[in-house]
Amino acid sequence: MSISIYAGKPAPQNLLANIPQLISAYYTQAPNADNPSNLVSFGTSGHRGSSLSNSFNEQHIIAISEAIIEYRKGKKITGPLFIGMDSHALSEPALRTCIEVFAASGVECVIQAPIAGAGAFDIGYTPTPVISRAILVWNKEQAKDKGESDGIVITPSHNPPEDGGIKYNPPHGGPASPETTNAIQNRANEILRSGTNSVKRMPFERALTAPTTKAYDYVLPYVNDLKNVIDMNIIRDTHLKIGVDPMGGSGIAFWEPIASIYGLKNLVVVNKKIDPTFSFMSVDKDGKIRMDCSSPYAMAGLLNMKNDYDISFGNDTDFDRHGIVTPEGLMNPNAYLAVAIRYLFRNREWSADCKVGKTLVSSCMINRVAKGIEREVCEVPVGFKWFVDGLLDGSFGFGGEESAGASFLRRNGTVWTTDKDGIIMNLLAAEITAVTEKNPAELYKELISLYGEPYYSRIEASATPEQKSKLSALSPEAVKADTLAGEKITAKLTKAPGNNAPIGGLKVETENGWFAARPSGTEDLYKIYAESFISEEHLKLIQAEAQEIVSEAIT
Repeated sequence: MSISIYAGKPAPQNLLANIPQLISAYYTQAPNADNPSNLVSFGTSGHRGSSLSNSFNEQHIIAISEAIIEYRKGKKITGPLFIGMDSHALSEPALRTCIEVFAASGVECVIQAPIAGAGAFDIGYTPTPVISRAILVWNKEQAKDKGESDGIVITPSHNPPEDGGIKYNPPHGGPASPETTNAIQNRANEILRSGTNSVKRMPFERALTAPTTKAYDYVLPYVNDLKNVIDMNIIRDTHLKIGVDPMGGSGIAFWEPIASIYGLKNLVVVNKKIDPTFSFMSVDKDGKIRMDCSSPYAMAGLLNMKNDYDISFGNDTDFDRHGIVTPEGLMNPNAYLAVAIRYLFRNREWSADCKVGKTLVSSCMINRVAKGIEREVCEVPVGFKWFVDGLLDGSFGFGGEESAGASFLRRNGTVWTTDKDGIIMNLLAAEITAVTEKNPAELYKELISLYGEPYYSRIEASATPEQKSKLSALSPEAVKADTLAGEKITAKLTKAPGNNAPIGGLKVETENGWFAARPSGTEDLYKIYAESFISEEHLKLIQAEAQEIVSEAIT
């Protein structure tokens, strides 16, 4: 992919979304049920699309909301539905539609209380991890008497301003399983095909004041509970200078209460702007505005201030991902995961049987670190849903994925969230710096001296739909090669070694390198993740031979 001339620079006017057009299209344009690209499609993190392409319109949200209502009835989920949204332009229209449908069917909904002094219908933003925690706390304390709760978050994650998204979290608090999302998706598409006029709705003004629509301050319960997962006192006592860029996202109202309650006098929110065009963002590598906190291009604004703080960080729009900046620059997500794992398992009194959870496309530096601290690694397919059970029962101390998403247990070894939590991953970087007197980038250099330096990259290669289908259904026997980049192949995997779940692709390992190939869900290509512990040149050789191996297997 070539780098855009705008990459890393402030977004120019010609790249900004037309917000009135976007919202108008949400209400006035309709999906074509005969066009597959217009149907509801739950990927790894819910349904995403744009009103301009007829893939995220009012009919989609009506259908999805009704499908969730029916799913809840089938599963006898009778407690409250916790609802959060991010700051994308399409999020509030979608939230209003949801409330209209849920209120009409008598579903108890819990939304963020209006901000003091704001308009009557000004509903606040709520991050994904905050919803996950709220579900878990309710189900621990209230479910026996008042029924289990679940939740939805209206967000397309870090995607561009034109996009909208919605995801469902069942009573375990984390991302829904494929069985659950398939059931909701299929029923929603049945409703789309038959027409949404039959779905009960209530005018928004009435729905907002219905007895089943509850306003709740999500902020303070979450903030007050942070001390049970992060050592906030050590951060306060060491007087670290902390810079925070919420990147216009849903957690923007959380940082000042965090600073106030825990006495973090040197915490500075460097960007307090909320703007649905995200005009304050720096443009990403491909020329799009994208709130990707793991991209040095998108994070250019904070990087320009890296020397002003001991540690600084940003988040994507729903705050389930983290980006860690030190005076050395933006940390690679894999590098920070490795540092975080080593620190946590050496500084928490968790069960001796507690495992490290990682996706199989995350760096093998994690495997080497885990071996060094004598902890078992559980490698799972891509998707945070695979960490839910382990975090819920405490058998995983940590679950993390290569795309800068992770969560971990409370300090007492019990569950905190079962979804990614960018807030605690950011605050952990401050705790690590306070306790060790070294920032995470400095600690990563120590890991390199102990375990070698990994060279990691992801590239893409073209593939037809037929080839993508073959790749997702490969067997290990389809790989004929015995060596990879001059080393003997030690494993050919189409199922994750940690849970034996299909990976929807292929992973090939050697002693000092590996690659994994997975088809794209939306484009005619497949992704190749690769890593070498020898050299950059060895990495390129792995990538080249990976394409040959995959091509032979799917042609």
